Amino acid sequence: MDINLWSVIKLLVALGAIIALLIANSVVMVWLERKVAGFVQRRPGPYAVGPQGMLQTIADTVKLLSKQIVIPGSSDRFLFLLGPVLCMFPMFIMFLAIPYGPWLTGLEINLGLLLILAFSGLESLAVLVGGWGSNNKYSLIGAARTVSQSVAYEIPLLLAILALAFMTGTLNLTVITEAQTGWFWHWNIFRQPLAFLIFIITCFGETNRAPFDLPEGESELTGGYHTEYSGMGFALFFMAEYTSMMLVSFLAAVLFLGGSSGPIGNGVWWTFLKMGAFMTFMMWVRWTFPRVRFDQLLNINWKWLMPLGLLNLWLTAMAIKVF
Repeated sequence: MDINLWSVIKLLVALGAIIALLIANSVVMVWLERKVAGFVQRRPGPYAVGPQGMLQTIADTVKLLSKQIVIPGSSDRFLFLLGPVLCMFPMFIMFLAIPYGPWLTGLEINLGLLLILAFSGLESLAVLVGGWGSNNKYSLIGAARTVSQSVAYEIPLLLAILALAFMTGTLNLTVITEAQTGWFWHWNIFRQPLAFLIFIITCFGETNRAPFDLPEGESELTGGYHTEYSGMGFALFFMAEYTSMMLVSFLAAVLFLGGSSGPIGNGVWWTFLKMGAFMTFMMWVRWTFPRVRFDQLLNINWKWLMPLGLLNLWLTAMAIKVF
């Protein structure tokens, strides 16, 4: 078999596995988030459909699939339909570069981290397209907030990741993970604690999760950028949010928490366990802390995260140069 054909087959198999993983993640995480919300608020959460409500997400999916997609008469039909599709498309590419375990990477490239950072900006573009195409003032304000928030929080995120690139001398995620092999104190969370703190905060800003969910603040914008969406249009935006959470959780596991290495052996299960723990942490934060104002959101970035990111990058460069 020709080597190029074999590479194409492996890539297609990896894409199929990633699509199945993203669908399964959305089904499980919708149920889990409602259970976490119920636990925090001292109520049972979903429990009627299936044991402990485990089939509730399946029922909701069937409901959304059966709903009519209503397109507002004054909207731009093409942009309105393009927004949800464009929101999910780049996700499949970004997950290819994640090293899930030893010898388990969809696409092994030297610039995997750069690929993820480049394609992550398309999600903001998709939200802008959907909000603009809706021809709704609430949707437009939510879309504008998304772009402003994403552009602001990408800078400290890049600074935090750049510090790791300085330490390892590469943008290859597999090499960054392998550099943390061994005892847990080799993990980058202990080598770069300030970068990890900045990474955590920027993850909430990049994924539009509470307390930074200003683009869809229901108390101000009814629903923000997806106000006019129903049925599968709304479902795709919702799925993209949980997929973004999964992506940043995988990045946290790979960049800072040792990836597939663990206290007992190494394996892909450690990567998924760390990813699940980080996603659960993001859910806990959502249902614990109140939403900030938009001026507070930007002040956190420009007055705190940016200077701290630059300071951490300077200290890292100095440590590498001196020691």
